[in-house]
Amino acid sequence: MSTDDTLPPRTWRRLFLWLLLFSLAILSLFHYKFTSVRDLEVFISMGACPKAQMALLRDNFTGPLSLSARPDVLTCTSWGALILWDGTFDSAIAKEMAERQNLTIGLTVFAVGKYLEKYLARFLETAEQHFMVGQRVVYYVFTERPQAVPRVALGPGRRLRVERVEREQRWQDVSMQRMSTLHEALGGRLGREADFVFCMDVDQHFLGTFGPEVLAELVAQLHAWHYHWPRRLLPFERNPRSAAALTHHEGDFYYHAALFGGSVAALRALTWHCAQTMQQDRARGLEARWHDESHLNRYFWLHKPTKVLSPEFCWSPELGQRTEIHSPRLLWAPKEYAMVRT
Repeated sequence: MSTDDTLPPRTWRRLFLWLLLFSLAILSLFHYKFTSVRDLEVFISMGACPKAQMALLRDNFTGPLSLSARPDVLTCTSWGALILWDGTFDSAIAKEMAERQNLTIGLTVFAVGKYLEKYLARFLETAEQHFMVGQRVVYYVFTERPQAVPRVALGPGRRLRVERVEREQRWQDVSMQRMSTLHEALGGRLGREADFVFCMDVDQHFLGTFGPEVLAELVAQLHAWHYHWPRRLLPFERNPRSAAALTHHEGDFYYHAALFGGSVAALRALTWHCAQTMQQDRARGLEARWHDESHLNRYFWLHKPTKVLSPEFCWSPELGQRTEIHSPRLLWAPKEYAMVRT
């Protein structure tokens, strides 16, 4: 092309603006959940765990790891934590190792308002089939109506405790208040009874084995809707006035508040931090975009989880089948907000 054929600067600027608008249009389609477009995100690489780092990874609950069995996904973090995928561990070994340690595992769930009738029975029934089978388990159900909690047949060594909480006026406040409630419970009977605790949302149910392989000091769950996205596009809180805020250069992954866990001490620290930062926002007249989940993501940026669960451990059926999702363990229920949030 000759010098005379070179595009003038104004034309280049116009092309750049058109490309920018096209990119924004594609992103808006992602946000509005157009499935055919969202399916394209599987082509965004998650990266790969370096072989040298694979050789160094050890886990106290899974025994020998087979990270090379999953070359299609990212199996470790930059700070050396395991990202747990189906095929990378032996569940039988994990169960045996946990039994030798004589552990008690706590599982907490909040069932307030219509969430109790709609979801709690199935959550508990499927937990009895799949959650820490063969281990000592104590369920803690937090609700404003203890008398309405369904009776579920429990196996040997498994107990159900019901704790009364106040009904909040807004569902957002129910979500955010749970950090304070959990902090108090972890400092009381729950903290004395359990060695490790998992905190879950009630509007989901177990589908596959959810065993001791998930145990660690501090456990985070990759969000099923965002695990392929580059960091700059993740829905972190961006309001710099919020105590949950992360800049575009901060954050590792986007974690789901529907599932997190760890030791009693680690969760005491996490719930205290999140309760305090939410109180700071409230005093400023602020509310983070994704409520307690925004504050949880800020905490995990400052205090790296020691184990990360792949989206297989908390999967959304709306996303359909994906080749890297071999064995979903926990499934989201269909979101019926108009019914349960009234």
